[in-house]
Amino acid sequence: MMKNKVHFASSEMEVGSGGFGGGGRWWPCGTMEAAAASNRFHFAAVAAVTGGGGATRLLPAVPRQYLSYIRMEGSMEDVRSTLLVQELAGMRSKAVPRQYIVQQEDQPTIAATASVPIVDLGRLSQPDGDANEAVKLRQVMESWGLFMVTNHGIEDALMDNVMNVSREFFQQHLGEKQKYTNLIDGKHFQLEGYGNDQVKSDTQILDWLDRLYLKVDPADERNLSVWPKHPESFRDVLDEFLIKCDGVKNSLLPSMAKLLKLDEDYFVRQFSDRPTTIARFNYYPQCPRPDLVYGMKPHSDATILTILMVDNDVGGLQVLKDGVWYDVPTKPHTLLINLGDHMEMGDGGILDVVTTMVASFSEPRLCGVAIMSNGIFKSSVHRVMTNPEKERISVVLFYFMNLEKEIEPALELIDERHPARYKRVKIMDYLAGLFEHFLQGTRVIDTVKI
Repeated sequence: MMKNKVHFASSEMEVGSGGFGGGGRWWPCGTMEAAAASNRFHFAAVAAVTGGGGATRLLPAVPRQYLSYIRMEGSMEDVRSTLLVQELAGMRSKAVPRQYIVQQEDQPTIAATASVPIVDLGRLSQPDGDANEAVKLRQVMESWGLFMVTNHGIEDALMDNVMNVSREFFQQHLGEKQKYTNLIDGKHFQLEGYGNDQVKSDTQILDWLDRLYLKVDPADERNLSVWPKHPESFRDVLDEFLIKCDGVKNSLLPSMAKLLKLDEDYFVRQFSDRPTTIARFNYYPQCPRPDLVYGMKPHSDATILTILMVDNDVGGLQVLKDGVWYDVPTKPHTLLINLGDHMEMGDGGILDVVTTMVASFSEPRLCGVAIMSNGIFKSSVHRVMTNPEKERISVVLFYFMNLEKEIEPALELIDERHPARYKRVKIMDYLAGLFEHFLQGTRVIDTVKI
């Protein structure tokens, strides 16, 4: 095959006469031209191409940040890509860039099958409570840290609408989604917005997903510049869903408090002073190597409670129990509740035992519930697997108390026989450590144990 040499500002690479190449695979020129026409690569300049016979023609030049990806030598596994995962998946390669490949000892394994506990919220919330449901709730909070909720009062149509607008957002043209980017001036990372997680080092292993983060409470702190305007119904649907899920949270918290013999409104009170709620929309594209890549690494959540709505048809979420990974089945129109680290710790009056539905800030490890319950309730360690044939979407709500507050085990749960197992910690400081530990594959909750 005749090769041409392409000269960029300070770099050069060789391309085949049939198109641009990468890792021994050739991208047809037509593909690249279509990408250029759709602004998929945001071509910024023009490169001179010298071909056979000395003829010179002009081609769109690829920005320098993509040059490490578009290259001839080495396989895809040797390359670091700066593209969003959805764009990578769209290239239909049979390999993945190396920054997504986990170490051999950490690579995904086959999970066991078990019946994840299901709690009927309607029965649990009856005036006198349902003893059977209360027993079931305590068992799952002391062992699994994750359970499914039915009879939660959210209409099927609303849940379908939330999934539909989420899918419509991610299916939009890249240029439209990047109006809500989480990169300020193209380089400074912020949590809110569309994109993927912050890259802190060349050795960091990335997750196979793109996501949209939105701070939804307090309402006066919303950054509407990163709230999608399309689909047009996105904001209204999300607002309605938030109201309904807040009702689910407020129905669960009294039952959790009673299980610990605390005042029934104990946990509800913790959310009375400007609590924070984060909404996260996760998009997991098809992955050619699910045996090498995680949709999201094993982690626990740094919340009090996390509410998760998963794809009706495509599974992938797994939970760790007694050293064994279990598949979490898909069940249309149910919610998943994750307990966070804060609930396990418990609190000394400020953030006492509060439960958390965990899906995690970045889907890390347990936090609030674990801490405030002084370890009685367990936060769940969970992970997300990829699928070689189907995309997967999930919507997560993370519930935190006021980030300026401190949490520690509830005083009512501490005595000579049951000493505090965790130190007091400021929520904001805990969250700051959470991300660093998540990147390293460790648990921040271990740093506050006594």
